[in-house]
Amino acid sequence: MIKQIQLYNDQIDFEDNKREGPFGDYADDTKTYKNVGEPKYDFFGIPVYSPFGIAAGPLPTTKFIRSALNKGFDIVTLKSVRTAPFPLNPYPQVRPVQVKGDLDPGPDTKVVVAYKYTQPLAITNSFGIPSVSPSEWQPVMEESLQLPKKGQVLLAALQGTARGKGREDFVQDHVKGVELVLKTGAKVIEINLSCPNEGEDVLACFDTDITTRIVNAVRDAYPDLKFVIKLAYFSDHKQLKDLVKKVGDKVSGFSAINTIPAFVVDKNGKEVYPGRPKAGVSGAPVKWAGLEMTKLLNQYRGELGYDYKILGMGGVLNAADFHEYLAAGADTVMSVTGAMWNQDLAKEIKASLN
Repeated sequence: MIKQIQLYNDQIDFEDNKREGPFGDYADDTKTYKNVGEPKYDFFGIPVYSPFGIAAGPLPTTKFIRSALNKGFDIVTLKSVRTAPFPLNPYPQVRPVQVKGDLDPGPDTKVVVAYKYTQPLAITNSFGIPSVSPSEWQPVMEESLQLPKKGQVLLAALQGTARGKGREDFVQDHVKGVELVLKTGAKVIEINLSCPNEGEDVLACFDTDITTRIVNAVRDAYPDLKFVIKLAYFSDHKQLKDLVKKVGDKVSGFSAINTIPAFVVDKNGKEVYPGRPKAGVSGAPVKWAGLEMTKLLNQYRGELGYDYKILGMGGVLNAADFHEYLAAGADTVMSVTGAMWNQDLAKEIKASLN
């Protein structure tokens, strides 16, 4: 068993976490990691001390960003923002789950919640990617962008919104979102195309046409922008290669994977998240999928002669996981679940690089 409360307290609502967090060892500002020497790794032209950080999700405020940087995470991502306010899914939002081995990505997969967090760590979450208005999140992003020290960087994350809109409106929402993010001074942006597509039948990243249109529109509007698109797990490798062919020379990089969706129930078979039968599973059970995507993106990069970067993620819980991703072809490795429950993860990974 591992600590119930670490960075995030799953016993209270997300909004309460924003106000009161971070928690656990992350709240102790007296224990900070001190980088020494010169940063020798590259993150889209920005020197960093390690090619490791925290992906979009668990860092919603400047306080969370500061705590992660203090613990030695050199690449940190502010929780995804939108062009307009968007509601939070009702509590609960995070729960431990029981999964033996690798998670089946099939549409009928079911997982059962656990009562404690145990090793190997596996969780499920259902937030809905909430957002406050730009007038509220822009000052937070501006302040957060001032926090990284030498060898550190903040990645800005954007989520498009399509609910009640047409396809072209969805495309233009991303262009508008990028404009709003750039006004804060952000240098690198991740566009999330791997979460439920607001009323569409499939995820945006599985809709090759809409993804291509978004990428082209953003690139046309901002020719010099460094931006990454986030992908879900593709079981259809041919579809993934076709997508890479179409946008791999226009994006600065790909990040993969997000969580894998599954039906989440309690021991009696009842829904854990009322009205939301499916939720994303992350942690150890999805590492296989993240590694597979990293290997494929690396393979296609070579075959097609592209030079995009790969941000590998999914089930990175320790230094060994980190090095597996590097060996698979990742330029940068990111973590969420592992970082949330181990404030020393960046420290341990840096020790393994020496």
